[in-house]
Amino acid sequence: MKKYLSDIHLEDYAGEYEKKKATFRDMIFEGGREAVFLNGTWNYAVDQYDTCLRQKWFLERYTDANGFSLPVDYSFDEWEKMELPACWNTFAKEYLLYEGPMVFTRTFRTELPAKGRVILRIGAASMLCRVFLNGKYVGMHRGASTPFYFDITEDLKEENRILLSVDSTRRPEQVPTENTDWFNYGGIFRDIALFYVPDIFIREFRVHLVPDGSFQKIAVSILLSESADRTAVIRIPALRIDEEIPVIKGSAEAVLWAKPRLWSPEDPYLYEIFAECGEDSVCDRAGFREIRTEGQNILLNGKSIFLKGISAHEESVENGRALTDEERRENLLLAKELGCNFLRAAHYPHHENLAKLADEIGIMLWEEIPVYWAIRFERDETFEDADNQLCELIIRDHNRASVIIWSVGNENADTDSRLSFMKRLADRAHELDPSRPVSAACLVDEAENRIADRLAEHLDIIGVNEYYGWYNPDFKRLPALMSNSDPEKPVIITEFGADAMRGFTGDPEKKGTEEYQAGVYETQLSILMKIDYIKGISPWILYDFRCPRRTSSIQKYYNRKGLLDETKTYRKPAFYVLQRFYGEKGSAS
Repeated sequence: MKKYLSDIHLEDYAGEYEKKKATFRDMIFEGGREAVFLNGTWNYAVDQYDTCLRQKWFLERYTDANGFSLPVDYSFDEWEKMELPACWNTFAKEYLLYEGPMVFTRTFRTELPAKGRVILRIGAASMLCRVFLNGKYVGMHRGASTPFYFDITEDLKEENRILLSVDSTRRPEQVPTENTDWFNYGGIFRDIALFYVPDIFIREFRVHLVPDGSFQKIAVSILLSESADRTAVIRIPALRIDEEIPVIKGSAEAVLWAKPRLWSPEDPYLYEIFAECGEDSVCDRAGFREIRTEGQNILLNGKSIFLKGISAHEESVENGRALTDEERRENLLLAKELGCNFLRAAHYPHHENLAKLADEIGIMLWEEIPVYWAIRFERDETFEDADNQLCELIIRDHNRASVIIWSVGNENADTDSRLSFMKRLADRAHELDPSRPVSAACLVDEAENRIADRLAEHLDIIGVNEYYGWYNPDFKRLPALMSNSDPEKPVIITEFGADAMRGFTGDPEKKGTEEYQAGVYETQLSILMKIDYIKGISPWILYDFRCPRRTSSIQKYYNRKGLLDETKTYRKPAFYVLQRFYGEKGSAS
């Protein structure tokens, strides 16, 4: 049957846009490359019915085949303006609770390279992003927190129109799924940029200290964009390294002997590192340290360490998830003020600059993908989404000495489908990066009151979330939990805590008061620190954050478990309880 007005009647309008997906295989190594930023003023329109995709606005059809003008449902250059990167929820009050598609567009001029490739990079867009350039569909990406890349060389002109359709809709099949315990910010959170690279360029460049206890072997690897034979040169001037290594069919691996000054929170020393191959050259600033487990211990540079941590979301009142570097630095310095050597970046990949700043400041990081709560573990496409986000995160932050743990998820019920799903993710993390431990934040077996998650067999470090004194009010069960458990691996208590609303004071027995929260911290710490196999804690959480699930009179759409309020200007009494404990604890176990 002949179709009329198909953009109105066609239900599977989005199916054709699934064919071109950006994945971790499209990533490029950015260090040392000059970026041409497309940040700044963009025109935008709320597109609640996805009319852009249905009508194919990117084709810019203003006349029919006979040259007669057509009415259109857009006026790109007359739309309102927004400065990107940004979260639209914090941009304007009327968009605070908006979830759905929004379209962004701008024009830009660029020089066309005589040779080489031009790569478009978008740092993060929530949850789906579809990219159009000069009337053509470039491709799409799933996942709100990792960068994605497109080779746009063939579609680029001197004068260009770029159009981004960003959809923040929560869907049950996505990662994360539709039900989470944080605010669903929409927008393009991170930089939009062009990179000009040679025809054959360095796609990946990795360096790390080989974790064999010698502290004298630096592993380097290079992956080119094409299967080509070349010679690469690796230089670390401060270590007097200037080595040629053969690149065979586009890849190379080598071990370089040196005795680097080891990175640690007390001495966050970084080296300038350079790689050249053919017409391409890149560089990075990285530290060398060894992180591994041995029995129930976590070893940093061969010495047992206790991870004095705190958890944190990527959020601010003013900017949502589009934090500035000043705000990221502020969060790390607040952790330092607490006495932390460790921060759990929950529950999704934070901005790459957080890890770069942590490298400089000296804070170890737990980085995580949002396999959170009841993901569709039985669905192949959902695993593909999670696996891709994990790979994008590991490739992006591999060279960051501050990142010591990859986490494959948080608080999932121990089912057969979940075990298979997350085991495969743990295997992928070990395969992609054997130099770091892999963990996950697991639930307590409430029936038997012990640490008994089957996933623990596939992890190097067991993360445990427990809320004795809050969701489970019986504190007597906490020491029983510890005595009932006999893990063969180190355990990090990845979450404990209690809500406290700023200024709500008085009864230390009343939940929600500042005194009650401080009491929970005092009791938790007195119990946990008697347990030998606990090698770190990251209480929940550094500061209060938005959450639509939290509607009580003390919450007011915020999770109030922060040690600071949402403005980060007020320290609750529990802040000083933890600060005092970390001051007395020291760094070694």
